[in-house]
Amino acid sequence: MNTPDPSTDFLTHLPKDRVIAVVRAPEIPDAAALCAALRAGGIRWIEFTRTTPDLVTHLRKAVADGRDGVGAGTVMTAEQAEELIEAGAQYLVTPGCRPAVAQAAAAAGIPVIMGALSPTEVGMALDLGVAAVKIFPARAFGPRHFRDLAGPFPDVPLVASGGVNATNAAAFLAAGARAVCAGSEVVPSAVVAAGDWPELTRRAREFTTSLPPERSPA
Repeated sequence: MNTPDPSTDFLTHLPKDRVIAVVRAPEIPDAAALCAALRAGGIRWIEFTRTTPDLVTHLRKAVADGRDGVGAGTVMTAEQAEELIEAGAQYLVTPGCRPAVAQAAAAAGIPVIMGALSPTEVGMALDLGVAAVKIFPARAFGPRHFRDLAGPFPDVPLVASGGVNATNAAAFLAAGARAVCAGSEVVPSAVVAAGDWPELTRRAREFTTSLPPERSPA
């Protein structure tokens, strides 16, 4: 009997939702309420970065309802990967090529979105068997960079991160990104710290409604 590939399942759903909200805040009063607010605005994928204090506790609260889409980002070492997976992270995100993180995640059956910028780094990430490659910072070269990468890497799931907002997100998707990361424009640390969940929902909805209709499969 074949074992399901977690990366395949991951890539079945992420391109349909197309947005990952990146939470980088010094204080989170209620991680579960934060996730509910983003989902109410149409964002199901939520990445809690490791730079957030007490991340393990927040992750456990965020996954307590059993919903999918909660991951951990800024993961740098195998030890961090293992701790975050144990806390319930359903996928990991790295800022650059981190072989030890890829190995730890593979051992646990958890998909990884690995950071890269150049074609060389994209190739390195692919060699590590990651589920998707995060082009970071996407603002460095803009949407055209994704069109250029599509030449040598036509089938690689690319995610745009860094400098993506409601004004340019559609352009990154049109240029070939499978998904985009919504950062401080959607999840400002002050709004999170205040627990202003209706405002978070409003921002998430504003971002998701700026995107073009989902593309039909070829």
